[in-house]
Amino acid sequence: MTRIAVCPGSFDPITYGHLDIITRGARVFGEVYVVVLNNSSKNPLFSVEERISLIRQVTKDIPNVKIDSFQGLLVDYAKTVNANAIIRGLRAVSDFEYEMQITSMNRVLNEDIETFFIMTNNQFSFLSSSIVKEVAKYGGNISELVPPVVEQALIKKFA
Repeated sequence: MTRIAVCPGSFDPITYGHLDIITRGARVFGEVYVVVLNNSSKNPLFSVEERISLIRQVTKDIPNVKIDSFQGLLVDYAKTVNANAIIRGLRAVSDFEYEMQITSMNRVLNEDIETFFIMTNNQFSFLSSSIVKEVAKYGGNISELVPPVVEQALIKKFA
């Protein structure tokens, strides 16, 4: 039986920290669905379609990764793709508290789906999409934070 996992996020934009979690998750699970969640409470820089395109480009060499989007409850999406796991990245202890609440709620909604936390590589522990956007907005060097295609997309957005 293939173990299928869902790796959700807003990915606005995808960073090397996200890629670290996706790549490591893809080594553990037979299939990983990277799912762009359309969060109506956020005001994203990139459209869902743009985020999907960027993620596809930077994960094209990981054969067991699929890219999709979803609006609604993550456990409902997971059920549609027969996923039995959710992958969540953790940067710091502060992330764990929030993620534990989400995991507990997901378990109430569907006890058959397990959540796996992956600690990000230490070099990315400070990294967030918000920080990347802020640095890019003011012309700072983000080449060590995001793949080249994402860097170019950010430069274009802020031009």
